[in-house]
Amino acid sequence: MRANAAANRERILDAAAEVFGKQGSAGSTEEVARRAKVGIGTVFRHFPTKADLIEAALLRHFEQLAGQIATNLQADGPQHALFATITMMVETGATKLSMASLLPDGSFPPAVRQASDEVRAMVAALLARAAREGNVRDDISVDEVYLLIRALAQTSALTRPDPKTLDASIQILLKGLQR
Repeated sequence: MRANAAANRERILDAAAEVFGKQGSAGSTEEVARRAKVGIGTVFRHFPTKADLIEAALLRHFEQLAGQIATNLQADGPQHALFATITMMVETGATKLSMASLLPDGSFPPAVRQASDEVRAMVAALLARAAREGNVRDDISVDEVYLLIRALAQTSALTRPDPKTLDASIQILLKGLQR
């Protein structure tokens, strides 16, 4: 892919996450093109349908999460990586949920499901490692952590809380995980 085509694709995906993440079904591919500063034809050359665009934006979301988890783990260890990951998942969860709600059959396509499962496995491994090192409680499962992340993300998607309130809620969640 040519450099300018790759740059256009990235701008389109950024714009798609912003438009569909904030506007849901009211978002349009035309608005994505406008925000990405490309023509609508460029959007459809990269993504023939709106569903293809949303799928690619969701896949990118999970790939970025996985990359950030790996970076955080290398830099600061399992507890910091776990807490940074949970924070990031809550903060970006509303966008992910809004985009996912636009998928035609309401479920992740196979590639997105696989990427989502890989992130979940990474979070489970971080949780287990942080528990082994005594940084977090050892009686908490990844299912419980995911339920709490989803609760905060879904509430954020529906109510758009003040950023200070959301941050305070995330801190309460993280404190509840600590030993």
